[in-house]
Amino acid sequence: MTTPQAAARYEAEHHFANRGRGVAVYNPHSKPEADLPVIYGFNNGGSVGWLQGVLIAEDGTPLGGHVCSSEGYMPHDLGILEDTRPDLHEEFRAHYPNGYRMSFVGHAVVAKHAALLRAIELCNAQPDAT
Repeated sequence: MTTPQAAARYEAEHHFANRGRGVAVYNPHSKPEADLPVIYGFNNGGSVGWLQGVLIAEDGTPLGGHVCSSEGYMPHDLGILEDTRPDLHEEFRAHYPNGYRMSFVGHAVVAKHAALLRAIELCNAQPDAT
Protein backbone atom coordinates (compact mmCIF):
# COMPACT_ATOMS: atom_id res chain seq x y z
CA MET A 1 0.00 0.00 0.00
CA THR A 2 1.35 3.41 -0.88
CA THR A 3 0.82 6.61 1.02
CA PRO A 4 -1.26 9.46 -0.43
CA GLN A 5 1.91 11.55 -0.62
CA ALA A 6 3.77 8.86 -2.55
CA ALA A 7 0.80 8.38 -4.89
CA ALA A 8 0.72 12.13 -5.59
CA ARG A 9 4.48 12.11 -6.25
CA TYR A 10 4.21 9.15 -8.65
CA GLU A 11 1.41 10.86 -10.55
CA ALA A 12 3.35 14.14 -10.76
CA GLU A 13 6.37 12.21 -12.10
CA HIS A 14 4.10 10.50 -14.63
CA HIS A 15 2.77 13.85 -15.86
CA PHE A 16 6.30 15.25 -16.07
CA ALA A 17 7.50 12.23 -18.07
CA ASN A 18 4.63 12.64 -20.56
CA ARG A 19 4.77 16.43 -20.92
CA GLY A 20 4.76 17.59 -24.50
CA ARG A 21 3.06 14.50 -25.89
CA GLY A 22 0.20 15.46 -28.14
CA VAL A 23 -2.98 13.54 -28.77
CA ALA A 24 -2.49 10.47 -30.96
CA VAL A 25 -3.63 10.71 -34.57
CA TYR A 26 -3.42 8.03 -37.25
CA ASN A 27 -3.77 9.70 -40.63
CA PRO A 28 -2.32 7.57 -43.45
CA HIS A 29 -4.04 9.59 -46.20
CA SER A 30 -3.22 13.08 -44.87
CA LYS A 31 -6.88 14.03 -44.50
CA PRO A 32 -7.81 17.13 -42.53
CA GLU A 33 -7.80 15.99 -38.88
CA ALA A 34 -11.32 17.31 -38.35
CA ASP A 35 -12.53 14.79 -40.97
CA LEU A 36 -11.12 11.78 -39.13
CA PRO A 37 -13.41 9.68 -36.94
CA VAL A 38 -12.80 9.94 -33.21
CA ILE A 39 -11.96 7.29 -30.67
CA TYR A 40 -12.96 8.50 -27.23
CA GLY A 41 -11.28 7.51 -24.03
CA PHE A 42 -13.19 8.51 -20.95
CA ASN A 43 -13.35 8.10 -17.20
CA ASN A 44 -16.46 6.04 -16.50
CA GLY A 45 -16.07 6.45 -12.75
CA GLY A 46 -15.64 3.77 -10.14
CA SER A 47 -14.15 3.66 -6.69
CA VAL A 48 -11.21 5.60 -5.31
CA GLY A 49 -8.09 3.99 -6.76
CA TRP A 50 -10.17 1.78 -9.07
CA LEU A 51 -11.46 3.99 -11.89
CA GLN A 52 -12.77 2.55 -15.13
CA GLY A 53 -11.20 4.02 -18.26
CA VAL A 54 -13.21 3.13 -21.37
CA LEU A 55 -12.46 3.33 -25.10
CA ILE A 56 -15.26 3.71 -27.62
CA ALA A 57 -15.29 4.61 -31.32
CA GLU A 58 -17.61 7.35 -32.46
CA ASP A 59 -19.62 4.70 -34.32
CA GLY A 60 -20.38 3.03 -30.98
CA THR A 61 -17.90 0.17 -31.20
CA PRO A 62 -16.34 -0.60 -27.81
CA LEU A 63 -12.56 -0.76 -28.16
CA GLY A 64 -11.35 -1.62 -24.68
CA GLY A 65 -10.68 -0.25 -21.28
CA HIS A 66 -8.28 -0.06 -18.39
CA VAL A 67 -8.55 0.28 -14.62
CA CYS A 68 -6.58 3.25 -13.32
CA SER A 69 -5.87 4.51 -9.84
CA SER A 70 -6.36 8.10 -11.01
CA GLU A 71 -7.91 9.90 -13.97
CA GLY A 72 -4.51 11.50 -14.51
CA TYR A 73 -3.10 8.20 -15.77
CA MET A 74 -5.91 7.49 -18.24
CA PRO A 75 -4.73 9.45 -21.30
CA HIS A 76 -1.50 7.43 -21.26
CA ASP A 77 -2.99 4.09 -20.28
CA LEU A 78 -5.78 4.30 -22.88
CA GLY A 79 -3.40 5.29 -25.71
CA ILE A 80 -4.81 8.81 -26.07
CA LEU A 81 -1.34 10.37 -26.02
CA GLU A 82 0.94 9.93 -29.01
CA ASP A 83 3.46 7.10 -28.78
CA THR A 84 1.60 5.31 -25.99
CA ARG A 85 -0.01 1.86 -26.01
CA PRO A 86 0.98 0.60 -29.49
CA ASP A 87 -0.84 -2.62 -28.63
CA LEU A 88 -4.15 -0.75 -28.48
CA HIS A 89 -3.42 1.23 -31.64
CA GLU A 90 -3.16 -2.02 -33.61
CA GLU A 91 -6.83 -2.64 -32.80
CA PHE A 92 -7.74 0.99 -33.49
CA ARG A 93 -6.10 0.80 -36.93
CA ALA A 94 -7.98 -2.41 -37.68
CA HIS A 95 -11.24 -0.64 -36.83
CA TYR A 96 -10.42 2.62 -38.65
CA PRO A 97 -7.82 1.69 -41.33
CA ASN A 98 -8.25 5.06 -43.07
CA GLY A 99 -7.38 7.01 -39.95
CA TYR A 100 -8.66 8.27 -36.62
CA ARG A 101 -7.94 10.79 -33.92
CA MET A 102 -8.06 10.27 -30.18
CA SER A 103 -9.91 12.36 -27.61
CA PHE A 104 -10.02 12.10 -23.82
CA VAL A 105 -13.11 13.10 -21.85
CA GLY A 106 -12.74 13.57 -18.11
CA HIS A 107 -15.38 12.33 -15.69
CA ALA A 108 -16.54 15.86 -14.85
CA VAL A 109 -17.72 16.51 -18.43
CA VAL A 110 -18.85 13.08 -19.67
CA ALA A 111 -22.53 13.84 -19.02
CA LYS A 112 -22.28 17.06 -21.10
CA HIS A 113 -20.22 15.72 -24.02
CA ALA A 114 -22.76 15.31 -26.83
CA ALA A 115 -20.53 13.39 -29.25
CA LEU A 116 -19.40 10.91 -26.61
CA LEU A 117 -22.98 10.44 -25.42
CA ARG A 118 -23.99 9.71 -29.02
CA ALA A 119 -21.27 7.06 -29.29
CA ILE A 120 -22.47 5.47 -26.04
CA GLU A 121 -26.06 5.54 -27.35
CA LEU A 122 -24.94 3.80 -30.56
CA CYS A 123 -23.06 1.21 -28.49
CA ASN A 124 -26.09 0.52 -26.31
CA ALA A 125 -28.29 0.13 -29.39
CA GLN A 126 -26.17 -2.72 -30.75
CA PRO A 127 -27.92 -6.10 -30.53
CA ASP A 128 -25.18 -7.67 -28.41
CA ALA A 129 -24.85 -4.71 -26.02
CA THR A 130 -25.03 -5.69 -22.37
